[in-house]
Amino acid sequence: MDTESTYSGYSYYSGRSRGSHRHGERSRDRHKSRSKDSRSEKSVTINTPPAEPLLGDTAVRGEQVQDDNWGETTTAITGTSEHSLSQEDIVRITKDLEDSVGLDCRRYFTRTLAIILGLLVFLTPLAFLVLPHILWPDKLQSCGTACEGLFISVAFKLLILLLAVWALFFRPARAGLPRVYVFRALLAVLVLLFVISYWLFYGVRILDSQDENYQGIVQYAVSLVDALLFIHYLAIVLLELRQLQPCYSVCVTRSTDGETRHYNLGQLSIQRAALAIIEHYYCDFPVHNPALLSASKSRSAKHLAGLKVYNVDGEFPAAPAEGPGNNAAAGIAHSQSRAMIAAAARRRDTSHNELYYEEAEHERRVRKRRARLVVAVEEAFTHIKRMQEEEQKKAPGDVMDPREAAQAIFPSMARALQKYLRTTKQQHCHSMESIQQHLAFCITNNMTPKAFLESYLTPGPTVQYSRDFWRARQWTLISEASVTSGLKDGTIFLLKCVDFSLVVTSKKIPYIQMSEEYIDPKSHKFVLRLQSETSV
Repeated sequence: MDTESTYSGYSYYSGRSRGSHRHGERSRDRHKSRSKDSRSEKSVTINTPPAEPLLGDTAVRGEQVQDDNWGETTTAITGTSEHSLSQEDIVRITKDLEDSVGLDCRRYFTRTLAIILGLLVFLTPLAFLVLPHILWPDKLQSCGTACEGLFISVAFKLLILLLAVWALFFRPARAGLPRVYVFRALLAVLVLLFVISYWLFYGVRILDSQDENYQGIVQYAVSLVDALLFIHYLAIVLLELRQLQPCYSVCVTRSTDGETRHYNLGQLSIQRAALAIIEHYYCDFPVHNPALLSASKSRSAKHLAGLKVYNVDGEFPAAPAEGPGNNAAAGIAHSQSRAMIAAAARRRDTSHNELYYEEAEHERRVRKRRARLVVAVEEAFTHIKRMQEEEQKKAPGDVMDPREAAQAIFPSMARALQKYLRTTKQQHCHSMESIQQHLAFCITNNMTPKAFLESYLTPGPTVQYSRDFWRARQWTLISEASVTSGLKDGTIFLLKCVDFSLVVTSKKIPYIQMSEEYIDPKSHKFVLRLQSETSV
């Protein structure tokens, strides 16, 4: 009994210890698996230079070279879910949410303040005229015809002021700026102080004393309306007329392909100049095509793939000890590496021939695809004319509309157009629906095949393409100077987008000194002397 109890007790404790040991091994294995999964699922964050990649984040992530110790130096927030977020992702998402909420709140807050200020401005003259009739109607002196003429003047001036304010301030917002428009804020403060000062004078000199001269009260209201009209004139000068005279020439360069345009701008702040440049960009710059950039990038990668770089000046771990034999082996290795580098350099020097022939072949293919496309489109439009002549003989109910005609002739040119767009890397810019709509538009307006092909043979501005290219695109303004400060000579700022950025450099237009030079009209006269010896 004692031995059995002792054995059973030993087996019980050994089972518990064995179970606890297994549980510890499982927890350690689970911890190791989690650590391995976390290391395998986390991406490496590398601090790159401020220059933007050509093809966005997706292309760069595939080409970044990981560090040997990336698993030991990476810090990330792990969890039980399959998808994990790093600390930088959480900070970026939080910042985006705060920015979006802040912009919406600021926009509605600004609009609410503008409406309140507008109501205060337009109701103040009417309150000046109505309050005496409500508070002390028995003491007022009748002014007769003079007051009636002033009433008409106030009514028409308020109507003119209402239309002028609507035309200048209540226009659809073109963009959301990062900072407040300084001149508009100053005008709002000026109007508010002006109305408050009029109310204070009205309360002290008219309400407290209950002035009986109603004609003077009406003239006081008329003076307020006149002052508001003059403030509106000041707003036109500051907001519209001041920037019309060109003072600066700005150079706008797209960072990816180097496309450059030049514009003349007036006295504008940096953020207003950025807005004007973005508006010009959508109308003047050709559409940004990342496919062309990826082709050139793959070409350069292919040329660099055959080159090998050797560490000539580095240490060779193959030499275990110093000696004459080891030094000779190291010298031979150095000479061999230098010879291989020279061979690679000679190979690199001949790569321009490959590039030349590759570009020539690409141009030949483009010309060939273009010729086929032109012929196909001309045949399709000839078929349209033939169909129109036949439809004129039919009954009115059997005539095809332009949409049906475009769908009927589109298959005859679809293959040639598809090959041309693929060769020129434009297939992502044009959908089948947009092509058919453009074809129906050309048929409706009786346009020529050349007019139809112009949209595909020549890259157009961004605004002519689908709204997915430009509709909800957010721009980021980067400037060392304050964005509310005015443009100066040598001002440089960046307008960053998702795929590229615009580098803007401003130069002041030089002062031109013109002088006048008087030319005597008699200096243009000459005398022709005839001689008998000459043939004249």
